Amino acid sequence: MNVSAIVIQEFGVPTDVVRLGNSELPALGAKGARVRVLASPINPADLNVLEGKYPIRPELPGVPGVEGVGVVEEIGAEVKELHVGDHVLLPHGLGSWREAAVIAEAEETLTVVPPEVPVEQAAMLRINPATALRMLRDFTELAPGDFVIQNAANSAVGQLVIQIAKANGWRTINLVRRPELIDELRALGGNIVLLDNDEAKAQIATATAGQPVRLALNCVGGDSALRVANALAPGGTHVTFGAMSRQPLRIPNGLLIFKDLRWRGFWISQWYREATHAAEAAMFAELSALAKRGLLHTPVERVYPLSEAVAAVQHAAQSQRAGKILFGAPEIVAQFSPRA
Repeated sequence: MNVSAIVIQEFGVPTDVVRLGNSELPALGAKGARVRVLASPINPADLNVLEGKYPIRPELPGVPGVEGVGVVEEIGAEVKELHVGDHVLLPHGLGSWREAAVIAEAEETLTVVPPEVPVEQAAMLRINPATALRMLRDFTELAPGDFVIQNAANSAVGQLVIQIAKANGWRTINLVRRPELIDELRALGGNIVLLDNDEAKAQIATATAGQPVRLALNCVGGDSALRVANALAPGGTHVTFGAMSRQPLRIPNGLLIFKDLRWRGFWISQWYREATHAAEAAMFAELSALAKRGLLHTPVERVYPLSEAVAAVQHAAQSQRAGKILFGAPEIVAQFSPRA
């Protein structure tokens, strides 16, 4: 059975390498499931994959796309826990920019998401919400009222950090580069929103009234990474998960010696390599519960059909968008079609 898919033959400029092609589905198998893909986002990491600059790349020719959601349309004879009609998260790194896929060990790799979770939100649970949740959960034990500081707080992960922290009673200090973002992030639930400049240090101390900041999340690097590190209390933890400025992380001796800060890195792909399916399921249950209640939401600007791959990738590469760009099945595309 042939299905449509975005197939790349080489790495290079994203708009040059994405092309609509076909993928042959393997036989179902007793433990397998055939899943029709409903929606799959275009993440910055996906663009890096197309360029050949990401640590994980598909074998060529290959299908890109690291996350997505689909609906089960057929199951093998030995599959008991999955049912036709279930919405499921696609396995990490499957190559989700496709019309459909056959998952060989379905019950060990697919996670059911409640139908109350909007399809487009379910499609985006695996990377950004998971990154935000794991960083808030795994590096220090936060109590209600504790402060977390982050830079690039208007990023997709940054906004999800705000939402998850608010739902758990943690308070956020959010650094941004543009003043017009301050009111937007406050409306989202950010407790303290400041410009990421040299005045931030004194402003943070005033805004927190000297209460300790135990966790810092850095996806910028350079001077911004140092600003969030300086805000940490002794023994605090600084987690780096990105380098948007392309500037190195500088660790002053004094922060190591006199504040005994912990410096960690985080990559969600590595977490998935080590996590059990049960751990994944527990995480997605927590994220899905928040999404069902409307407490976890990522804006969507446009959903494209696979046939418009070049336009979709070009759109996703634009800065200052109002939301994410996704590929989607016809019914999902129709929901997000531009108004005349």
